[in-house]
Amino acid sequence: MPLQKHKVIIAVTGASGAVYAKLLLEKLQTLNDQIEQAGVVFSSSAKEVWKYETGNNDFEKLPFKNYGKDDFNAPFASGSARYMIMIVCPCSMGTLGRIASGISNDLITRAADVILKERRKLILVTRDTPLNLIHINNMKTVTEAGGIICPASPSFYGKPETIEQLASTVIDRVLDLAGFDLKTKRWQEEE
Repeated sequence: MPLQKHKVIIAVTGASGAVYAKLLLEKLQTLNDQIEQAGVVFSSSAKEVWKYETGNNDFEKLPFKNYGKDDFNAPFASGSARYMIMIVCPCSMGTLGRIASGISNDLITRAADVILKERRKLILVTRDTPLNLIHINNMKTVTEAGGIICPASPSFYGKPETIEQLASTVIDRVLDLAGFDLKTKRWQEEE
């Protein structure tokens, strides 16, 4: 059976955890046969955090189309473009709050609003800890609106040996939630 092709939006915010965004974008490249279209948008501080945390600017070498944070002409700024999946990784608490409040002040929050109003798949990879009641209530609001909160909480049963392997446990889970077909370590499954 042929693999389903997805139209996907990847948003990267300035929350700490650039390794998650890096691994997500790298894994999506290996799943290119499952992608019809992909658009990437960075928040104002996301590229600076990426450079600081990873020591590189590999985000400039992405094979996916990159859109400016204020580019409201991007196709996924409208539901008629039929992008079915949006992943915000990592998702800052500020971005979460704006999405929960319906504030569409940039392309990331506008695209998230579109995904929710069209009843499509929005996955927010939140990274902050601890959480205050405002964060928890914003997560509740987004969940009630149809979004998925997927905290960047790695798993250890696969016995990861590097930071990248540990972070990949989160990204593999995100890609599963998004509906991609991928090979990954699964609980109680033989190698």
